[in-house]
Amino acid sequence: MISTSEFRTGLTIELEGVAFSIVDFQHVKPGKGAAFVRAKVKNVETGAVQELTFRAGEKVSKAHVERRQMQYLYDNGDFYTFMDTENYEQLNVSHNDLGDDIKYLKENDNVSMLLYHERIIGIELPYYVELTVTDTSPSFKGDTASGGTKPATMETGLVINVPFFINVGDKLRIDTRTKEYLDRL
Repeated sequence: MISTSEFRTGLTIELEGVAFSIVDFQHVKPGKGAAFVRAKVKNVETGAVQELTFRAGEKVSKAHVERRQMQYLYDNGDFYTFMDTENYEQLNVSHNDLGDDIKYLKENDNVSMLLYHERIIGIELPYYVELTVTDTSPSFKGDTASGGTKPATMETGLVINVPFFINVGDKLRIDTRTKEYLDRL
């Protein structure tokens, strides 16, 4: 059991036998009345998002989520194939189970696979990844680091905004939590 004061984004809780992942939360202290916590949660089975309200300090069950170290091997069109780094067993994961998180991974990257009752509910990405720019508009003389931004397509298909001075072929460090450009390598 954990208190609502311990809520964090990404934490998985269990309510009435159903696991929910916390997408967003807010502690609210109204001028009149008791404090409460408003949380936006995602059902890990169906993907449905809903908003729930809890009393401040209320206890909820923490869902037991297993983390397995896996290596991303390849995309065969219908599934993504991962390999367990402990027993070398291969696992096929549906495109729907991972969503856009896969765009931060290159072949042979290691991640933590999140499982709830032996069902894959997502992956835990590293804090940052290094990807190469494959498409962006060209830079022009006078473009500076403090100017603006332009869209750039990375080698995995991910599109992010980057400073004007970034060119095709540049290797970039990208923050997976904020989904933003960090620096050029």
